[in-house]
Amino acid sequence: MTSALDRALVEEAARKSALVWVRGPADAPARALWHVWHDGAVWIVGGPDEQPLDGLGLAAGARATVTCRSKDKGGRLVVWPAEVTEPEPGGDAWSAAVAELAGKRLNGRDSADATAARWRTSCRVLRLAPAGAPEQRPGAMPDGPQAAPPRPSPALTRTPVPSGLPVRRRRRR
Repeated sequence: MTSALDRALVEEAARKSALVWVRGPADAPARALWHVWHDGAVWIVGGPDEQPLDGLGLAAGARATVTCRSKDKGGRLVVWPAEVTEPEPGGDAWSAAVAELAGKRLNGRDSADATAARWRTSCRVLRLAPAGAPEQRPGAMPDGPQAAPPRPSPALTRTPVPSGLPVRRRRRR
């Protein structure tokens, strides 16, 4: 059971943050997703021409971990478990959430009505409701660094500096 203070912290952090980091039950790194806080939960939309949700393993009844950052400092503020539900497209809960999502959608190519119609046919709208006490919060943060190591990529290989680039000279004392 969560306390009223924990619920208020989760809600306030989710309302003020433009992005949340979501890690699904799949063994994949957390992904930054834009969202809205509506009806006591985080709502996200993903699919073609929207943010990708593939590889996260977010399905109805699954558990996810949501991380919210601090608006003023930018660091991790609260990490909480969430239960994933996928409401029926066109239902009352779905329609209310889509109205909120479409209103917050930046750089949308369609009108709000066209966006809702496109999301109904080709996208997934998910509700991530808090499902327990926060795992991390102020006063209960883990010790030590929490940075993940870089993922393997050919872009991370080091090569010598090209000879045409200017070189900074070290100051000698």
